[in-house]
Amino acid sequence: MANTTILLREDIETLGGRGEIVKVKSGYARNYLLPQGLATLATKGNVKQIELERAALLKKAAVEKETAELQAQQMGDLSLSFRRKAGDQGHLFGSVTSMDIAEALKAKGYEIDRRKIVLKDSIKETGEFTVPVKLHREVTLQVPVTVRAEGEEIAAPKAVETQSPEAGNVESES
Repeated sequence: MANTTILLREDIETLGGRGEIVKVKSGYARNYLLPQGLATLATKGNVKQIELERAALLKKAAVEKETAELQAQQMGDLSLSFRRKAGDQGHLFGSVTSMDIAEALKAKGYEIDRRKIVLKDSIKETGEFTVPVKLHREVTLQVPVTVRAEGEEIAAPKAVETQSPEAGNVESES
């Protein structure tokens, strides 16, 4: 397997930070990293150019981190709620994915790329979950997500109605 030495132009979680020189498989570099503009070949000229740009990159990274921290403070009290069809055991007929969470955040006025939502597996049960949203490589926000069944609201009033007559009996006895 041939490896290629590349220079990262963007932060890639599995490889490293912007400006780092890493070795990756040639196919990964050729088919994904280079066409997407995420990396360049680590030639002497490119390395020298990045060294010259490093001060500007450090300033840009500091501004991005500060912006991400401000956004995390702004989103601190944010919570998301979803209603989905579910079976009796609480298993969803479908799931809540990172794309659903990104759309819910967009509806609340926060433009977050779905790839920054760190959801290992989609949510397939009702309940309360905490989903990490990576705003910056050093800033991660924990967003509480509640998933409920669609018919859950209807079931709750029935339970209250059955308790109401009992509560009435208790009051009449006292």
